[in-house]
Amino acid sequence: MKYLHTMVRVTDLAASLDFYCNKLGLKELRRTENEKGRFTLVFLGASENPDAQVELTYNWDPEVYTGGRNFGHLAYEVDDIYATCDKLMKAGVTINRPPRDGRMAFIRSPDQISIELLQKGGSQPPREPWVSMPNTGTW
Repeated sequence: MKYLHTMVRVTDLAASLDFYCNKLGLKELRRTENEKGRFTLVFLGASENPDAQVELTYNWDPEVYTGGRNFGHLAYEVDDIYATCDKLMKAGVTINRPPRDGRMAFIRSPDQISIELLQKGGSQPPREPWVSMPNTGTW
């Protein structure tokens, strides 16, 4: 068995691509437009392992999606948890669960999908301002 992708429905494709590609650093691998079905599929992957993909499904007819939290979460390993969180914060992303332990943080996509960021190779030593930073919202 081989892992192929995780699908998340998005309400604003441009905002989602900005988040996943420009802020989180994933790359668009392929895109399918289906006029008959009235949807667009965009497959994204990280440079380090493009086979572990996220499929963004954008339905052209407006729908309201609820329960992003009950989806669970996506998880990505990062080289430097502190630098990644700092970059995301500077890009306007809320760090819902800061990396107080030097190992794990959570953020949310524009559609409220939880994304876990994990430090590659184990925890970094705890560091401010992260140690003192409280949780924001839910993660």
